[in-house]
Amino acid sequence: MVRIRLRRMGSAHQPIYRIVVADKESPRDGAFIEIVGTYNPRTEPETVKVAEERIWHWIKVGAQPSDSVSQILKKTGTLARYARFAKGEAKEGLLVEAGAQLSAAEAISPKTRIGRIAKARTTPFMKKKE
Repeated sequence: MVRIRLRRMGSAHQPIYRIVVADKESPRDGAFIEIVGTYNPRTEPETVKVAEERIWHWIKVGAQPSDSVSQILKKTGTLARYARFAKGEAKEGLLVEAGAQLSAAEAISPKTRIGRIAKARTTPFMKKKE
């Protein structure tokens, strides 16, 4: 069985993921068939880039998205557009809609969450010096 799933990249404690099409039996970071997108949870907001046409192709031929990839594709609207495509809507119009949604999205800062100053926490045990 073929799955659409995440493949972890990046260094220790700084993950970035590729959305790949792979055989279900291959290891998480092992062999894959095709890269169909990227996902970076460390930016604010998280960055998702997908090749919708390729994802639609793989779903059409029987690939199953993993739970995490399904959530990502629902957030981007890819699965909703695929459902409309499967019902008979024109592929070109849906891809134009996806491109418009991508360009209308707010600019994502390349800065990551790591390195930001954390808000000061106060607990009942911590008292301010006067």
